[in-house]
Amino acid sequence: MEKVLVVGTGLIGTSAALALREKEVAVYLSDVDAHAVRLARELGAGQEWTGQDVDLALIAVPPHIVGERLADLQKQGAARAYTDVASVKVDPIADAERLGCDLTSYVPGHPLAGRERSGPAAARADLFLGRPWALCPGPETDTGAVRRVRELVSMCGAKAVTVGAGEHDSAVALVSHAPHVVASAVAASLEGGGDVALGLAGQGLRDVTRIAAGDPLLWRMILFGNALPVAGVLERIAADLAAAASALRSGDLDDVTDLLRRGVDGHGRIPGKHGGPVRDYAVVQVVLQDGPGELARLFNAAELADVNIEDVRLEHSTGLPVGVAEVSVRPEDTDRLAEALRFHGWHVPPVPGGNSAGPEGR
Repeated sequence: MEKVLVVGTGLIGTSAALALREKEVAVYLSDVDAHAVRLARELGAGQEWTGQDVDLALIAVPPHIVGERLADLQKQGAARAYTDVASVKVDPIADAERLGCDLTSYVPGHPLAGRERSGPAAARADLFLGRPWALCPGPETDTGAVRRVRELVSMCGAKAVTVGAGEHDSAVALVSHAPHVVASAVAASLEGGGDVALGLAGQGLRDVTRIAAGDPLLWRMILFGNALPVAGVLERIAADLAAAASALRSGDLDDVTDLLRRGVDGHGRIPGKHGGPVRDYAVVQVVLQDGPGELARLFNAAELADVNIEDVRLEHSTGLPVGVAEVSVRPEDTDRLAEALRFHGWHVPPVPGGNSAGPEGR
């Protein structure tokens, strides 16, 4: 694959373009927003499309206009194969059928990657690394088109997962769309919170509400396209929350305990690093000054100690120029890393038996 057209230069489209440019693919950019195209071009994502024929067209627009863009591109004979990145699949496919699109060259797709920020300025070439990328080819889809799209996915560093369109929409309702609404509901409850309450907020609140910062208008379109599956998930969650509230009022906490236990079990089912089973890592806490180069120094110290950092998260101290980095490593590496960090001048609290921190301070 030598030439790709990216239609829609938002977060996903520009990130894919940047990843392809790193593979020396010629990328052409198109968007109704001329400013977005210009910014994506200045970021090195490619050059403006002026009608060149390409091997593949990636349609990165909201779900409700995927069919229209596909029909327009196919009328122009723009590409040999076409795909999209919309987060719902049933409705765009139905729109494509209604508009008379050639479904043999169209491979519906959806990368399970994103950020709470939007627009080309938020794009990253590594956005898709190790992430699943759903592909929903129909029975009429040409194998050559599937091959080209799978090559695109591979070039972006993602893992292609073939799934039916209906199954896909039900799945993302559970793991993406409903969680976004729930996070928004938690964040919305903070509007009435006082300064004292918000000043006591820990990292747990930030974790739960992070995705609530997404673009409301974009999420309105996503939820509209997957309304019934999302509604079903929200109704189940709402029933659990209502039962928990009733139990708390009555003082009988069996239902609450059951929900907490099921929560632990559900969390344990989330795939771990590289999509494999979740591993138990020890957490080494490091007190960092809030200054340039601190994280780079920490990573360099870990490299010198021959310790692989499996994960890292930062918690800032409100009103203080310091923060805490929680570095996840293999339990057998904790002593070596802690010793190396102390040698380089950091304060490292004792690691309690290689276990992560408890709920306090979350």
